[in-house]
Amino acid sequence: MADRVTVIGWDGSPLADAARSALGAATLVAGAAHHLELPEVPENAERVRLGSVALAARRIAGHRGTAVVLADGDPGFFGVVRTLRAPEFGLEVEVVPAVSAVAAAFARAGMPWDDAQVVVAHSRTLRRAVNVCRAHTKVAVLTSPGAGPAELGLLLEGVHRSFVICEELGTAREQVTILTSDKAADHTWRDPNVVIVIGGFVAAAEGGGWIAGREPGAGPRGWALPARAYGGALGEGETDLLRAAQLARLGPRVGDLVWDIGCGSGAFATEAARTGAAVIAVDRSPGSCARTEHSARRYGVQMQIVHGSAPHVLEDLPEPDVVRVGGGGAAVVSAVADRRPQCIVADAATRDAAELIGRDLTEHGYDVECALIQSVELDTRAWTEKERSVAFLLSGRLPDRAP
Repeated sequence: MADRVTVIGWDGSPLADAARSALGAATLVAGAAHHLELPEVPENAERVRLGSVALAARRIAGHRGTAVVLADGDPGFFGVVRTLRAPEFGLEVEVVPAVSAVAAAFARAGMPWDDAQVVVAHSRTLRRAVNVCRAHTKVAVLTSPGAGPAELGLLLEGVHRSFVICEELGTAREQVTILTSDKAADHTWRDPNVVIVIGGFVAAAEGGGWIAGREPGAGPRGWALPARAYGGALGEGETDLLRAAQLARLGPRVGDLVWDIGCGSGAFATEAARTGAAVIAVDRSPGSCARTEHSARRYGVQMQIVHGSAPHVLEDLPEPDVVRVGGGGAAVVSAVADRRPQCIVADAATRDAAELIGRDLTEHGYDVECALIQSVELDTRAWTEKERSVAFLLSGRLPDRAP
């Protein structure tokens, strides 16, 4: 095992004394090609080109001597430190950090970033990273080959965002480009790069806050808000208790894409967006689309609103994680199930309609549950009944899809 392992962050600025001292004593140095060309790397040290960090860690674990690992930016922020400290390698590491690529990117853009979300985009996480860009007004994306600015722009089709693309930060080839998301696919971008994604209904808050990222206390307290919170009467399937049950069964979260088909007043779409999930709200009524946009702006959440009739309008939408079907019945539920989201909820006014939806979900391979939900609003001055609503709530969960 290596006698000592030092991880050094590099951001293009001169190395600190601690970093120079560690490099001078190193008998093995691991890093990218541009790191291994630094003049401070000893000529007689073994050099390991850093591709797979796990393979390099095994090499270091078997090395007798002093090892140094060079990495861009802050190696403890979505960097190599996590892998090197994994129990299977048995390495004890010291870290000499540098300015992270995210901090450097926002500095080049002249923008604060305490209110930004930060995500990593690999081929396996690209879709979830894009969903965060849909749901938030300021996101920094640490990209990778095959999951870069062009891919982000293509998957954000229909959602207008501005990109600040920072290529090869800290090197002589550093370049910062500002363009709209729909133009990103027209260029070839150099790795490594960081993309700052900006835009949405509401500009980022000025004056700072008390927690990094999105303030969890934003918006009203509670879920399934009453009709008056959305400007008056709601349509069928939008009662507060039914919405609460739908939200509970779908469990939308950051990185998810939620479809709300038949969004009506926008009550469900707005509350799903308040969880941090990305939302696409669909309705055939221009009035409903306008009400939904008003609700989103009022509560400061982001969503894409699509005017059109389901199921046809759904064909070109990106893949959902969870779906609420608020209108269209079994035909729409069947079209949604063909896209294989993890969970689908729908409501029905009659038992016959509920059985038809449940049968269709079962035929698509979903585990189905159904509950009859009855709510009675009371006038507490006289404790008399004001309004009663009854609905069948169906939920289908795909057993072979990981949560």
